[in-house]
Amino acid sequence: MARALAAVVLAAGLAGACGERGQESLLDKSTLVVGVRPDLPGLGQRLRDGRFEGFDVDVARYVADRLGKKVAFVQALAADRIPLLTSGRADMVLATLSVTPERKTEIAFAGPYYVSYQDVLVPSDARGVDEVRDLKGRRFCSVEGANTAARLLAIHGMTADLVPARDYDECMTKIKADEIDAITTNDVILAGLIRREGGGFRLVNARIGEQNTGIGLRRNDPDGCEALNRAITQMYQDGTAVKLVTKWFGGTPGLDLSIIEIPQFEGCD
Repeated sequence: MARALAAVVLAAGLAGACGERGQESLLDKSTLVVGVRPDLPGLGQRLRDGRFEGFDVDVARYVADRLGKKVAFVQALAADRIPLLTSGRADMVLATLSVTPERKTEIAFAGPYYVSYQDVLVPSDARGVDEVRDLKGRRFCSVEGANTAARLLAIHGMTADLVPARDYDECMTKIKADEIDAITTNDVILAGLIRREGGGFRLVNARIGEQNTGIGLRRNDPDGCEALNRAITQMYQDGTAVKLVTKWFGGTPGLDLSIIEIPQFEGCD
């Protein structure tokens, strides 16, 4: 079955539309500068010695190696991700960057390289919470600049008392102090937070809205984009994708990794 799914990815990648090549391609460089998150455990985190680690970091290393390139990492906070590309300070961004029509007007995307869902984090001992509607009217952490609360409230009949926070670290502080009842965002972000805590929390497995995470790159580089798509295809074909997902998120209570969904490529333009 895995071979059949990999073939689907390959076909999707080869079917992507091609645009006109720009003046510069990431294929022309020997070292690729890659923006990654410094603040999300399990996805992209900067260690005290300056090194970066996480799922996105490992994916970046893999695709760069497939292209025969060295890699150098720079931090990419949420607000920095697109400016890093448009200013030329980074060649690629792998930093929980969801593919959206609005972003595609400014940058191009390879992939997606991972499909995830919005989920809800609660304490392990939260009783009577088996699905998201069991939390109707409860206190949810709402991170500034995130649109996860809007998707939560779009669920039919769902209500919530939104408690503001600067970031997800503050959300974790609040839930441990019993100032909120739940946190909602991308499931792998929540999985990273749970694993960092070493337990005490679980996911509800809400699966709210599919999130396609892509590799951001500058526009007008179809050759580079297609090369990245081939590398992502190989990542699924050779089993690396499953190994990396299991390495960084396996064992998270409430996170179902029994099926690693293979992305459908956007196409390069």
